[in-house]
Order: sequence, then structure tokens, then C-alpha cells
Amino acid sequence: MKKILLRSLFTLLGLIALAGGLFAYFLYTPDPDMPQLSGVLRKATIQVDGKERTYRTYLPKGLAQGAPLVIVMHGSGQNGTQIRLETGYGFDRLADQYGFGVVYPSASSFDWNDCSKVGGFKVDGHELDHVKFLTLLTDKLIAENGFDPQRVFATGVSSGGFMSLRLAIEVPARFRAVAAVSANVPVADNFKCTSAGQSTSVMIMNGTEDPIVQYGGGETSLFGLFYKGGILRSSQDTAKFFVDLNKIGGNPVINPETNSALFSDKNKTKFERALWKNESKTEVELVTIFGGGHGMPQPHWKRPRLVGPSPISPNGPVLIWDFFARQSR
Repeated sequence: MKKILLRSLFTLLGLIALAGGLFAYFLYTPDPDMPQLSGVLRKATIQVDGKERTYRTYLPKGLAQGAPLVIVMHGSGQNGTQIRLETGYGFDRLADQYGFGVVYPSASSFDWNDCSKVGGFKVDGHELDHVKFLTLLTDKLIAENGFDPQRVFATGVSSGGFMSLRLAIEVPARFRAVAAVSANVPVADNFKCTSAGQSTSVMIMNGTEDPIVQYGGGETSLFGLFYKGGILRSSQDTAKFFVDLNKIGGNPVINPETNSALFSDKNKTKFERALWKNESKTEVELVTIFGGGHGMPQPHWKRPRLVGPSPISPNGPVLIWDFFARQSR
């Protein structure tokens, strides 16, 4: 009996060790190092439809009046603190360098209420109006900090990327440009948004090896089991959706690029930038990260292996801010 108990104990300990090893390999990743920043992060709340919503702002020291504002939205089941970490503090670093404010809102629901009919948008049985939340938050921050209302930008990863696309489609007058990472537009049967008739400028940044939001389109899920969020267009079709919406004629300008932040040629990341532009200066840009997984590429934080390859280049926040700054001009 004693031998049986010991054998059972060792078996249990072995299973625990195996589970711990699998967790460490597929899911664990350390937080990025905190950079030296000039400003401070502040947490605040806003009342929307009788409910308290949370957000965090990063304002560089000595920020000028009339500065731009960048909204950065998290993925499913996360909050504003987590997307700040997962972008490697990239937007805070850029805010110090170029003089703009950053806000990290929290959705409160599991998913941002984007254009898809499928998702965890409800709290206490009611769908949250995130378009209203984000526009009211923008108005509040402009009034309090003197941001330029003509230079308000939105970006996000995964669910936050989907929400960025909704803002571009429904309220283009409020957001000068958006950038969606690991996100595509839902197919017609899964699409619930009401178009304003045209969109603002849009960047789409997707990896070809994303296991959740597939570059070639299909159901949003992980291994077909988790995070099911309905059927999506491909990344190419998503870009075409915005090209057609904005009546941009002609073929895109294609810029294949190789970017390496490592020390070995074998680690270079290939990516391609396809840019459509019309006379009104509205732009649609598709950034294809060859071999990239789910999430924003950047050099300061490595994503869990479970969501696919995690290239450290190109620097996603830098590409996004360059796109935003270009729209300002």
C-alpha cells in the first residue's frame, strides 16, 4: 500500500511539473523592463450611461497645448494596463519623443463592442456602447488637456484592433486615423456596423502566421476551440473594404522591406507595405508581417508562444505613429 501511495504521489508531482513546464513554455512571458519616461501614468474614471468606466493616461512632461492624442485599446479579457505592457511601453516612449498624449481605456466587457455580431460585449445583460464611451472620453480629455480635436488617433490589438476599425467606419469625423493590429473586418453575415459613407485613414497590420485572426480570413478562434468570434474577411479583403468605401482607384504602391533589430541575418523579419491613396489624402495601408503571429511586433516584449511567432521587428508602435503623423500633414 505504501509503495502504491508513493507511486501515486510521484505520478501526481510529475503531472504538476509537466503542467508547469507547458505553462512556462506556451504562456509565460516576463514583463518588459520599465523605461525612463518623463511623465507619469494616471488612473481615472468617467461615467457613461450611469456606469463608471476606467482609463489610464500617459502625458509627457511639458506637453504643449494642441498636442495629438492616441487611444490604445487592449485585447479580449484584458485592460489598459496590460496593453501598455504588451506594446513594450512603445507609445509612451514615442509620446516623450514626439510630444503627444496616450490614453489606455478599459472595455469593462470581455471584448470591445466592434462590428462583429459575435463576442462578449455584455455586462449585466446589456451590451456596452463603446463608440459612445470612446467619443465621450475623447471630449473629456480634449477639454481637460487641450488636445487638438483634429489630431485624435485610435489603435488597438486584437479586440482593440476590431474596435479601431469600428471607429473608422462609424465616426470618421472624430478620429483622424486608426491602426488595427491582428484584426480584420467581419464578413457581411457577421457585420453589424452602420457606415458613415466613408472612413478615415486606416492602417491594418497583420501577421501571416496568426493562429487566432487568420491572415487569409475565416473564423476567429484559437485552434478552433477558444475565442470564437465569427467569420472575418481576409486581410487583403479588409484593405479592399476600406479602399472601396473611400473610392480609392488604382493599384497600391507596394514596398517590400526587411527589418532586423537582432545580430544575425537569419533573424531578419520580412514585411510588406501596400498603400492606397486618393486625392482627398485618405490612405489605406496594409502592413503584412511575414511569419508574424497574433499581436503587435516590437522589440521590448515577447508574446507567449501560444499565439504564434513573436518577431521583434518591425517596430509596430513606430510604424503606427509614422502613419498617424503623416495623416496630420
